[in-house]
Amino acid sequence: RMKSSRLPGKVLKKIDKENILEKILNSLKKCENIDGIIIATSKHKSDNKIVNFCIKNKVNYFRGDLKNVSSRFYNILKKKNYDFFLRVCADSPFLDFKNVKKFIKIAKKSKYNIITNTLNRTFPKGQSIEIFKTNFFVKNFKKIKNKNDLEHVSKYFYKNKEKFKIKNISLSKNLSHINLCVDTPDDLRRAKKITKIIERKFKSNFSMKNLVKVFKIS
Repeated sequence: RMKSSRLPGKVLKKIDKENILEKILNSLKKCENIDGIIIATSKHKSDNKIVNFCIKNKVNYFRGDLKNVSSRFYNILKKKNYDFFLRVCADSPFLDFKNVKKFIKIAKKSKYNIITNTLNRTFPKGQSIEIFKTNFFVKNFKKIKNKNDLEHVSKYFYKNKEKFKIKNISLSKNLSHINLCVDTPDDLRRAKKITKIIERKFKSNFSMKNLVKVFKIS
C-alpha cells in the first residue's frame, strides 16, 4: 500500500533504475517453481498508483480491504487453485530468490501447514519468507477475529503456534539485527548506497551473503 506513515509511497520509490516493487517482482520471476504472482493491494484511492503500475507492467493484482490484509489473501485464494501461497512484503527490495526457491522445495516435501523464517527470526529483516498451505489458510481464516490479527496474514497463527504445524527455518548465525527493509527515508538512502556497492563490488549479485557483507560496511 502507498499509505505508509514513515515513508509514504515507499513501494514505488526508486532504487537506482527500478522501484522497490519492480525489484521484488524481478527477483520472484527468477523462481521457476512459482506459478503466479499477484499484487494484493487495497481499494483505497491512494493505491491507484500501484494498480496503474500493475496494468502498465502486466502484473496481476487484487484490490481488497485497506486494513484487513488477511481478507485480501482469503478472497484471492477462494478463486485460485493453488496448493500453496508465498507471502512476501513489499518493503523488501533485496529479497534473495535463492532462499525463496529453497523454501518452496521444503514446503512441497513437508507436512507442515506453514514454512517460515519469521517465527523465531535469524534471517535479516527484508529476507522474510512465509509459505502457507492454501486449504489450511482458507479453512482457518474465519477463526481470526481480532482486528489487529486481521491486519496481518500470519500473526494469528504465530500467536497460536501450538495448535498448528509450523516449521521455522533458522540460520546457524543470528543475523536478525541486519535491516534490509525499506520503511523510512534513512532505509531508502541506505538501500541506494548498498545497491551501488553491490553493482560495483559484486557485479550486481544481490545474494543475501553479499548483502550482509555490504550492510556491515555501508
